[in-house]
Amino acid sequence: VAISLADRVIVLSHRPGTVKKIHPISLTCQKRTPLVSRETPEFRYYFQEIWEELDVHV
Repeated sequence: VAISLADRVIVLSHRPGTVKKIHPISLTCQKRTPLVSRETPEFRYYFQEIWEELDVHV
């Protein structure tokens, strides 16, 4: 949801929480609602980048 609503997403490191990376978000859709934003190619790119940055092991 942060990608579709924010102008930037800040990823924090694990303890202690420091700024790991700041991702500026620029989506090309004119009607910037969460549902419309998720359909843009940029959303998929940002999602993949941020997911990798979070280093989540599922």
